[in-house]
Amino acid sequence: MKGIQDVITEQIQSYNEVADEKIDTANGEESVIYGKGSPLDSVGFVSLMLDIEQAVADELNIDITLVDARAMSQKHSPFRTIKSLAEYIGKLSEQGDE
Repeated sequence: MKGIQDVITEQIQSYNEVADEKIDTANGEESVIYGKGSPLDSVGFVSLMLDIEQAVADELNIDITLVDARAMSQKHSPFRTIKSLAEYIGKLSEQGDE
């Protein structure tokens, strides 16, 4: 069964297919998605997060909103690594967030 990290990684790979500067996934779940060391600008970030939201909904039947005031105001960004984003999506799904 496909997990949240698998879906995130697949979406990053799809992003990398068309991006000039690619997200390095060599560090597995500790690979940086956003922040220091990431090639994503704000447009790329929003685009990738929307793609991940849609893929999580389609493949895992989890409806979530990733980029909102709650996520952006956290002390430690849930968007930093594949692992932190997967954990954040897991928390949102447990809360039944939309």
